[in-house]
Amino acid sequence: MKLSQFDYPLPESLIASHPTASRDGSRLMVLDRSNGKIEHRQFSEIDLYLKPTDLLVFNNSKVIPSRLNSRNQEFEVLLIEESSPNHWITLMRPGRKAPIGKIIDFDPHPDFQKKGVAPIRAEVLRVLPQGERVLRFFGNLDLEAFGEIPLPPYIIKKRESASEDRIHHEDQERYQTVYAKNPGSVAAPTAGLHFTPERIARFPHAFVTLHVGIGTFRPVKTENIQSHVMHEESFEIPEGFLEKAKKAERIIAVGTTSVRVLESAAMLQAQTGKTNIFIYPPYQFQNVDAMITNFHLPKSTLLMLVSAFGGTEFIRRAYEEAIREKYRFFSYGDAMLIL
Repeated sequence: MKLSQFDYPLPESLIASHPTASRDGSRLMVLDRSNGKIEHRQFSEIDLYLKPTDLLVFNNSKVIPSRLNSRNQEFEVLLIEESSPNHWITLMRPGRKAPIGKIIDFDPHPDFQKKGVAPIRAEVLRVLPQGERVLRFFGNLDLEAFGEIPLPPYIIKKRESASEDRIHHEDQERYQTVYAKNPGSVAAPTAGLHFTPERIARFPHAFVTLHVGIGTFRPVKTENIQSHVMHEESFEIPEGFLEKAKKAERIIAVGTTSVRVLESAAMLQAQTGKTNIFIYPPYQFQNVDAMITNFHLPKSTLLMLVSAFGGTEFIRRAYEEAIREKYRFFSYGDAMLIL
């Protein structure tokens, strides 16, 4: 398939730059694959479509404060993965000013400076084939002291264009699921942001872990999408998951990251591993019966995954309707349930 098949025009006004007042206060578009119907609901009405025999599968990875700004704002650094102690694979801007051997200084946040936390220094050790840079930190990097929540660039851009602060106090709570447990993601599994503890408790549920890394949001640069290679991400299926799955009439994946875990494992027994699974039409799903997701960026691997599940033409029609109905898009946006 061609990359251009997953493009669509989106008015910037529909990009959500803030969460709704309550977690379950967003809208919900319901897609029924059996008859091609689309319904418009509130997320708080999702219970109408869920059954006691369903199993909701959540990704309990926790977002780490992985964005760093160097002294004097010389560089913006996104930590992707700690490859070995004090060595991080990163994305850096502007990369052209960070050759091998470059020394970069970072200052702790003011509150931590008052507590006596000292600045930390890093060196660019390597430049990887796709532009990532490996930084060696001289000392242990305290992410709470130096990092900030890694909001997506489109949220930062929209806030800056409105002369707002890049990070708001609400982001510390709302760009994290209520069930986040295992630290390691550099972006939130956003479909889960709509769930409250009370709603989760109403239905059988289970957790898997996939640490969201660069593989989830790296842009596809080739018109022939089959040429795109996903970066590996670590996942875990815990003990007891298989027993819950066997009892379920339907497995409902909450978010594309949960889908990628469930479809990476031929069997759903307890395991840990890495996956670079790239799901696009006409992929045949093995373990997922329904999906809860957000609205995704044009030309993204996430949109390709959802198109594989819902059908390319059905998803295209749903997105066109979402734009007409002024749904809110992307991480802080509205949700979609595909049955």
